[in-house]
Amino acid sequence: LMSYGPNTASAYRQAARMVDKILQGASPGGLPIEQPQKFDLTVNLATAKSLDIVFPASILARTTETVR
Repeated sequence: LMSYGPNTASAYRQAARMVDKILQGASPGGLPIEQPQKFDLTVNLATAKSLDIVFPASILARTTETVR
């Protein structure tokens, strides 16, 4: 129905930067823990309609992806 989580493409780029640092000689234990930089909000309107749920326009305006 609704999902909010890290953007996978952004997370893969972030992981690639960390791998690059390790391959250049950085100690894995010395690298800081990083939180995801981008998040996605996905709303499934088909499921919402079947459950008679109406999302406010303010939520729909913030969605990254809308499943119809």
